[in-house]
Amino acid sequence: MAKSPITCHILDASLGKPVEGVCIRLQQLEVGSASNGGVDIFHPLAKGTTNADGRCLDLLPPAGSEEESKEGTKLVEGQTYKIVFKTQEYFERTGRKSFYPWVEISFTIQNPGEHYHIPLLISPYSFTTYRGS
Repeated sequence: MAKSPITCHILDASLGKPVEGVCIRLQQLEVGSASNGGVDIFHPLAKGTTNADGRCLDLLPPAGSEEESKEGTKLVEGQTYKIVFKTQEYFERTGRKSFYPWVEISFTIQNPGEHYHIPLLISPYSFTTYRGS
């Protein structure tokens, strides 16, 4: 089965377990121009939710699919995107307070034909990320 060109995975480092049910938002950057007052703006592109294994594998339609063409979600070389993980609700659900209500990770697409996996390790007062495979 083909998967989204951008996927993610969340692990709760303080418990050593995957994080299920976190709302994920993918946004695309529009660099400031005269028409928008010179302000950089991130526009919504896709949304998803982590599964029981803490993964979101269906954020975007697979590359080359008919859905990708219809939805206009093809990745663009040099384009900056941002993925937002709404972590506060997860910590509230597990009876814990957290410092960060969400985690935002911005990244630039170097090669639209590659797969981009964005893992996130969270705990109530810290987070870490890296480019996965």
